[in-house]
Amino acid sequence: MRNKKPPFEITNQIIDRVAEIAELVGRLTVSSPLSSNPTLRRANRIRTIHGSLAIEQNTLTLEQVTTVLNGEHVLAPPKDIAEVKNAYEIYERLEELDPYSVDDLLTAHGIMTRGLVEESGMFRTRPVGVVDSEGHVLHFGTLPQYVPDLVLELLDWVKTSEVHMLIRSCVFHYELELIHPFADGNGRVGRLWHTLLLSKWNPAFAWLPVESIIHDRQPEYYAAINASNDAGESTVFIEFMLSAIKASLIETIKTSDGMSDGKMDKATLRWRKIEEFLKTHDYIMNADVRELCGVSAATANRILAGLVLDGNLIKVHLGRHWKYILLQK
Repeated sequence: MRNKKPPFEITNQIIDRVAEIAELVGRLTVSSPLSSNPTLRRANRIRTIHGSLAIEQNTLTLEQVTTVLNGEHVLAPPKDIAEVKNAYEIYERLEELDPYSVDDLLTAHGIMTRGLVEESGMFRTRPVGVVDSEGHVLHFGTLPQYVPDLVLELLDWVKTSEVHMLIRSCVFHYELELIHPFADGNGRVGRLWHTLLLSKWNPAFAWLPVESIIHDRQPEYYAAINASNDAGESTVFIEFMLSAIKASLIETIKTSDGMSDGKMDKATLRWRKIEEFLKTHDYIMNADVRELCGVSAATANRILAGLVLDGNLIKVHLGRHWKYILLQK
């Protein structure tokens, strides 16, 4: 059994990142429509789910994840579709979860892996080696008989430690991956729990797509885990995760500023053109969007899918084509 406090150092870089993140959270809380904008929250939640699952080789694109969560049919492996639905269900229940409860951790794993793994909602009963995408063994997970006590000890440390929650949540994320308490789904549950812990520090984190940033920096994510494994402490991983959190906040603030201060980004400009077109037409089609916005058919599809997701348009099948009509609010 290890010491109660997991091994890590608080470096100058970590202190700087915590201060920067605290300042960005303050700006976000003052200026962001996150708390009052369900459209932005849902879009971020979908990016979160897509990012976290894509790290685990889920094949669905962001557009396909959106389509699945809109209740529409997607041609994709049933396992990948089930992963999306399960992940969405548990992220939607984030506020109900107690971040220090073993039972809630197991419940979350049960929902995340429902119908997908044999030992769903329970700690693994067999030894396991953790491998990277190329099949190299990164480390061997804790022997199964020690898993429950170590997870309990880790949750107790997170609950009682006086270290800043930004740091504590990163340590938990790393240590959970090291223990590797589940037969499958450790990464997904670790990232979910990281978000949960952060959301208890500041509710805005429930809607920040940190997982999407991790997905964009996947090689760095694994390199940080490997470096921490080699060092026998989570310092490098903490530094990486804080940089990902900072990047996610900066991106969200930029999006919020574009929505709230009158500066029109590309997406807003395109929507204005489409909105203008629909004042004189009953519906709009892919070809119309291509012409209006000067984009390819694939980009036009993405624009239209986004506007359906945002609740601006409704997709209907009229004649032999898909057409999009304005949602009357």
